[in-house]
Amino acid sequence: MSFKETFDKLSSIVDEALERYLPPADAYPALIHQAMRYSVTGGKRLRPVLVMKAAETVGSKAEDVLPAACALEMIHAYSLIHDDLPAMDNDDYRRGKPANHKVYGDAVAILAGDALLTLAFSTLAGIRGSNPDAVVKIIGEIALAAGTFGMIGGQVVDTFSAGEDINENTLEYIHSRKTGALYRAAVRTGAILAGAGDEKINKLTSYADNFGLAFQIIDDILDIEGDAAKIGKPLGSDVKNKKATYPSLFGLEEARRKARQAADRALSALSCFGNEAEFLRMLVQYIIDRDH
Repeated sequence: MSFKETFDKLSSIVDEALERYLPPADAYPALIHQAMRYSVTGGKRLRPVLVMKAAETVGSKAEDVLPAACALEMIHAYSLIHDDLPAMDNDDYRRGKPANHKVYGDAVAILAGDALLTLAFSTLAGIRGSNPDAVVKIIGEIALAAGTFGMIGGQVVDTFSAGEDINENTLEYIHSRKTGALYRAAVRTGAILAGAGDEKINKLTSYADNFGLAFQIIDDILDIEGDAAKIGKPLGSDVKNKKATYPSLFGLEEARRKARQAADRALSALSCFGNEAEFLRMLVQYIIDRDH
Protein backbone atom coordinates (compact mmCIF):
# COMPACT_ATOMS: atom_id res chain seq x y z
CA MET A 1 0.00 0.00 0.00
CA SER A 2 1.38 3.42 -0.97
CA PHE A 3 1.91 6.26 1.48
CA LYS A 4 -1.17 8.09 0.18
CA GLU A 5 -3.34 4.97 0.35
CA THR A 6 -2.21 4.32 3.92
CA PHE A 7 -2.80 7.94 4.93
CA ASP A 8 -6.25 7.98 3.31
CA LYS A 9 -7.19 4.70 5.00
CA LEU A 10 -6.15 5.98 8.43
CA SER A 11 -8.02 9.26 7.84
CA SER A 12 -11.17 7.30 6.96
CA ILE A 13 -10.84 5.23 10.12
CA VAL A 14 -10.59 8.46 12.14
CA ASP A 15 -13.59 9.96 10.34
CA GLU A 16 -15.71 6.89 11.10
CA ALA A 17 -14.66 6.92 14.75
CA LEU A 18 -15.36 10.65 15.13
CA GLU A 19 -18.84 10.00 13.78
CA ARG A 20 -19.36 7.64 16.72
CA TYR A 21 -17.79 9.86 19.38
CA LEU A 22 -19.49 13.12 18.44
CA PRO A 23 -23.05 13.69 19.68
CA PRO A 24 -25.71 13.16 16.99
CA ALA A 25 -26.48 16.30 15.02
CA ASP A 26 -30.13 16.17 16.06
CA ALA A 27 -29.49 15.58 19.78
CA TYR A 28 -30.94 18.41 21.90
CA PRO A 29 -29.71 21.16 21.88
CA ALA A 30 -29.08 20.45 18.21
CA LEU A 31 -27.47 23.80 17.43
CA ILE A 32 -24.33 23.15 19.48
CA HIS A 33 -23.91 19.60 18.18
CA GLN A 34 -24.26 20.76 14.59
CA ALA A 35 -21.66 23.47 15.19
CA MET A 36 -19.25 20.94 16.70
CA ARG A 37 -19.65 18.59 13.78
CA TYR A 38 -19.28 21.43 11.27
CA SER A 39 -15.73 22.20 12.36
CA VAL A 40 -14.59 18.62 12.89
CA THR A 41 -15.51 17.79 9.28
CA GLY A 42 -12.57 17.97 6.88
CA GLY A 43 -8.91 18.52 7.63
CA LYS A 44 -5.79 16.44 7.06
CA ARG A 45 -6.12 14.38 10.29
CA LEU A 46 -2.36 14.64 10.87
CA ARG A 47 -2.55 14.53 14.65
CA PRO A 48 -4.69 11.39 14.94
CA VAL A 49 -2.62 9.70 12.24
CA LEU A 50 0.51 10.47 14.27
CA VAL A 51 -1.08 8.92 17.37
CA MET A 52 -1.86 5.73 15.48
CA LYS A 53 1.42 5.46 13.62
CA ALA A 54 3.50 6.16 16.73
CA ALA A 55 1.70 3.26 18.39
CA GLU A 56 2.33 1.01 15.39
CA THR A 57 6.00 1.99 15.32
CA VAL A 58 6.48 0.53 18.80
CA GLY A 59 4.45 -2.59 18.14
CA SER A 60 0.79 -1.85 18.86
CA LYS A 61 -2.27 -1.66 16.60
CA ALA A 62 -3.56 1.66 15.28
CA GLU A 63 -7.12 0.79 16.31
CA ASP A 64 -6.04 0.32 19.94
CA VAL A 65 -5.31 4.04 20.31
CA LEU A 66 -8.19 5.34 18.19
CA PRO A 67 -10.07 7.08 21.06
CA ALA A 68 -6.94 9.09 21.91
CA ALA A 69 -6.40 9.86 18.23
CA CYS A 70 -9.94 11.25 17.98
CA ALA A 71 -9.50 13.26 21.18
CA LEU A 72 -6.45 15.02 19.71
CA GLU A 73 -8.47 15.89 16.59
CA MET A 74 -11.26 17.35 18.75
CA ILE A 75 -8.78 19.56 20.57
CA HIS A 76 -7.28 20.67 17.27
CA ALA A 77 -10.73 21.52 15.87
CA TYR A 78 -11.58 23.50 19.01
CA SER A 79 -8.38 25.52 18.66
CA LEU A 80 -9.18 26.35 15.03
CA ILE A 81 -12.69 27.56 15.91
CA HIS A 82 -11.29 29.91 18.54
CA ASP A 83 -8.35 30.98 16.34
CA ASP A 84 -10.75 32.22 13.66
CA LEU A 85 -12.85 34.37 16.00
CA PRO A 86 -12.84 38.17 15.49
CA ALA A 87 -11.03 38.68 18.81
CA MET A 88 -8.24 36.34 17.67
CA ASP A 89 -7.14 36.00 14.02
CA ASN A 90 -10.48 37.17 12.59
CA ASP A 91 -10.49 34.69 9.68
CA ASP A 92 -13.65 34.20 7.65
CA TYR A 93 -12.76 30.83 6.10
CA ARG A 94 -11.39 27.51 7.31
CA ARG A 95 -10.94 24.26 5.40
CA GLY A 96 -12.53 25.76 2.28
CA LYS A 97 -15.77 26.87 3.93
CA PRO A 98 -16.94 29.74 6.16
CA ALA A 99 -15.42 29.71 9.63
CA ASN A 100 -17.63 28.42 12.43
CA HIS A 101 -18.51 31.87 13.78
CA LYS A 102 -19.54 33.06 10.30
CA VAL A 103 -22.15 30.30 10.22
CA TYR A 104 -23.25 29.99 13.85
CA GLY A 105 -22.24 33.32 15.38
CA ASP A 106 -19.54 34.12 17.93
CA ALA A 107 -21.38 32.79 20.98
CA VAL A 108 -22.09 29.35 19.55
CA ALA A 109 -18.60 29.15 18.05
CA ILE A 110 -17.04 29.78 21.47
CA LEU A 111 -19.30 27.17 23.05
CA ALA A 112 -18.63 24.66 20.25
CA GLY A 113 -14.91 25.00 20.87
CA ASP A 114 -15.43 24.59 24.61
CA ALA A 115 -17.63 21.54 23.99
CA LEU A 116 -15.06 19.85 21.76
CA LEU A 117 -12.31 20.38 24.34
CA THR A 118 -14.53 18.93 27.06
CA LEU A 119 -15.58 15.98 24.88
CA ALA A 120 -11.92 15.24 24.12
CA PHE A 121 -11.16 14.60 27.79
CA SER A 122 -14.36 12.62 28.26
CA THR A 123 -13.24 10.44 25.35
CA LEU A 124 -9.77 9.99 26.87
CA ALA A 125 -11.25 9.04 30.24
CA GLY A 126 -13.32 6.35 28.53
CA ILE A 127 -10.33 4.51 27.04
CA ARG A 128 -10.56 0.79 27.82
CA GLY A 129 -8.10 -2.06 27.32
CA SER A 130 -4.95 -0.07 28.14
CA ASN A 131 -2.93 0.16 31.31
CA PRO A 132 -4.88 2.59 33.54
CA ASP A 133 -1.63 4.27 34.58
CA ALA A 134 -0.83 4.91 30.91
CA VAL A 135 -4.29 6.41 30.36
CA VAL A 136 -3.86 8.76 33.32
CA LYS A 137 -0.40 9.70 32.05
CA ILE A 138 -1.57 10.61 28.55
CA ILE A 139 -4.49 12.62 29.93
CA GLY A 140 -1.90 14.66 31.83
CA GLU A 141 0.33 14.93 28.75
CA ILE A 142 -2.50 16.18 26.55
CA ALA A 143 -3.80 18.61 29.17
CA LEU A 144 -0.30 20.09 29.48
CA ALA A 145 0.07 20.33 25.70
CA ALA A 146 -3.28 22.13 25.34
CA GLY A 147 -2.79 24.50 28.25
CA THR A 148 -0.80 27.59 29.19
CA PHE A 149 2.52 25.76 28.99
CA GLY A 150 1.60 24.48 25.54
CA MET A 151 -0.86 25.57 22.85
CA ILE A 152 -2.59 28.35 24.79
CA GLY A 153 0.74 29.76 25.96
CA GLY A 154 1.92 29.87 22.35
CA GLN A 155 -1.31 31.56 21.32
CA VAL A 156 -0.92 34.24 23.98
CA VAL A 157 2.64 35.11 22.98
CA ASP A 158 1.68 35.00 19.30
CA THR A 159 -1.32 37.30 19.83
CA PHE A 160 0.48 39.89 21.91
CA SER A 161 3.65 39.84 19.80
CA ALA A 162 1.73 40.99 16.72
CA GLY A 163 3.37 44.06 15.27
CA GLU A 164 6.34 43.75 17.62
CA ASP A 165 9.96 43.02 16.75
CA ILE A 166 10.74 39.59 18.17
CA ASN A 167 13.82 37.38 18.00
CA GLU A 168 14.20 33.78 16.86
CA ASN A 169 13.90 32.43 20.41
CA THR A 170 10.47 34.00 20.86
CA LEU A 171 9.37 32.82 17.42
CA GLU A 172 10.50 29.28 18.23
CA TYR A 173 8.62 29.48 21.54
CA ILE A 174 5.43 30.43 19.69
CA HIS A 175 5.76 27.67 17.11
CA SER A 176 6.79 24.95 19.55
CA ARG A 177 3.76 25.66 21.74
CA LYS A 178 1.06 26.91 19.40
CA THR A 179 1.56 24.14 16.84
CA GLY A 180 4.25 21.80 18.06
CA ALA A 181 2.77 20.94 21.47
CA LEU A 182 -0.13 18.93 20.02
CA TYR A 183 2.17 17.09 17.60
CA ARG A 184 4.42 16.16 20.51
CA ALA A 185 1.42 15.04 22.56
CA ALA A 186 0.05 13.00 19.64
CA VAL A 187 3.25 11.03 19.14
CA ARG A 188 3.92 10.57 22.85
CA THR A 189 0.31 9.50 23.44
CA GLY A 190 0.51 6.75 20.83
CA ALA A 191 3.85 5.51 22.15
CA ILE A 192 2.84 5.61 25.83
CA LEU A 193 -0.44 3.77 25.25
CA ALA A 194 1.48 1.15 23.25
CA GLY A 195 3.77 0.56 26.21
CA ALA A 196 6.99 1.91 24.71
CA GLY A 197 10.08 2.30 26.87
CA ASP A 198 11.67 5.64 27.70
CA GLU A 199 14.34 5.44 24.99
CA LYS A 200 11.86 4.96 22.17
CA ILE A 201 9.50 7.59 23.60
CA ASN A 202 12.37 10.09 23.76
CA LYS A 203 13.36 9.40 20.14
CA LEU A 204 9.77 9.77 18.98
CA THR A 205 9.46 12.99 20.99
CA SER A 206 12.48 14.44 19.20
CA TYR A 207 10.89 13.40 15.91
CA ALA A 208 7.62 15.12 16.84
CA ASP A 209 9.30 18.35 17.97
CA ASN A 210 11.17 18.73 14.69
CA PHE A 211 8.21 17.53 12.63
CA GLY A 212 6.06 20.24 14.23
CA LEU A 213 8.63 22.94 13.57
CA ALA A 214 9.00 21.94 9.92
CA PHE A 215 5.23 21.85 9.53
CA GLN A 216 4.76 25.34 10.96
CA ILE A 217 7.53 26.89 8.86
CA ILE A 218 5.98 25.41 5.70
CA ASP A 219 2.59 26.70 6.90
CA ASP A 220 4.09 30.21 7.19
CA ILE A 221 5.51 29.93 3.68
CA LEU A 222 2.20 28.73 2.23
CA ASP A 223 0.43 31.72 3.79
CA ILE A 224 2.56 33.84 1.45
CA GLU A 225 2.84 31.84 -1.76
CA GLY A 226 0.35 28.98 -1.49
CA ASP A 227 -2.87 28.37 -3.39
CA ALA A 228 -5.85 29.73 -1.44
CA ALA A 229 -8.19 27.20 -3.07
CA LYS A 230 -6.06 24.31 -1.84
CA ILE A 231 -5.34 25.78 1.59
CA GLY A 232 -9.02 26.49 2.18
CA LYS A 233 -8.72 30.10 3.32
CA PRO A 234 -7.39 33.38 1.90
CA LEU A 235 -3.63 33.94 1.89
CA GLY A 236 -1.91 36.68 3.85
CA SER A 237 -3.53 36.09 7.25
CA ASP A 238 -0.17 36.46 9.01
CA VAL A 239 0.59 39.73 7.24
CA LYS A 240 -2.94 41.02 7.92
CA ASN A 241 -2.56 40.29 11.62
CA LYS A 242 1.06 41.53 11.74
CA LYS A 243 2.23 38.13 12.99
CA ALA A 244 5.92 37.24 13.18
CA THR A 245 6.80 34.24 11.03
CA TYR A 246 9.95 32.54 9.81
CA PRO A 247 9.64 34.13 6.34
CA SER A 248 9.10 37.59 7.86
CA LEU A 249 12.09 37.17 10.15
CA PHE A 250 14.49 35.37 7.80
CA GLY A 251 13.11 35.57 4.27
CA LEU A 252 11.58 32.78 2.21
CA GLU A 253 14.77 30.99 1.19
CA GLU A 254 16.21 30.88 4.70
CA ALA A 255 12.83 29.76 6.03
CA ARG A 256 12.84 26.87 3.54
CA ARG A 257 16.35 25.93 4.65
CA LYS A 258 15.28 25.91 8.30
CA ALA A 259 12.28 23.74 7.46
CA ARG A 260 14.57 21.29 5.70
CA GLN A 261 16.96 21.25 8.67
CA ALA A 262 14.09 20.49 11.05
CA ALA A 263 12.92 17.73 8.72
CA ASP A 264 16.40 16.22 8.65
CA ARG A 265 16.53 16.25 12.45
CA ALA A 266 13.14 14.52 12.56
CA LEU A 267 14.41 11.79 10.25
CA SER A 268 17.60 11.41 12.25
CA ALA A 269 15.56 10.83 15.42
CA LEU A 270 14.07 7.73 13.76
CA SER A 271 17.44 6.14 13.01
CA CYS A 272 17.03 3.60 15.81
CA PHE A 273 13.86 2.25 14.18
CA GLY A 274 13.59 -0.02 11.15
CA ASN A 275 10.85 -0.40 8.57
CA GLU A 276 8.21 0.00 11.27
CA ALA A 277 8.89 3.77 11.16
CA GLU A 278 8.83 4.09 7.38
CA PHE A 279 5.45 5.83 7.33
CA LEU A 280 6.69 8.41 9.83
CA ARG A 281 9.69 9.04 7.58
CA MET A 282 7.49 9.51 4.52
CA LEU A 283 5.22 11.81 6.52
CA VAL A 284 8.15 14.20 6.98
CA GLN A 285 8.63 14.43 3.22
CA TYR A 286 4.89 14.89 2.80
CA ILE A 287 4.79 17.97 5.03
CA ILE A 288 7.89 19.46 3.36
CA ASP A 289 6.39 19.01 -0.12
CA ARG A 290 2.78 19.86 0.74
CA ASP A 291 0.91 22.66 -1.02
CA HIS A 292 -2.00 22.96 1.42
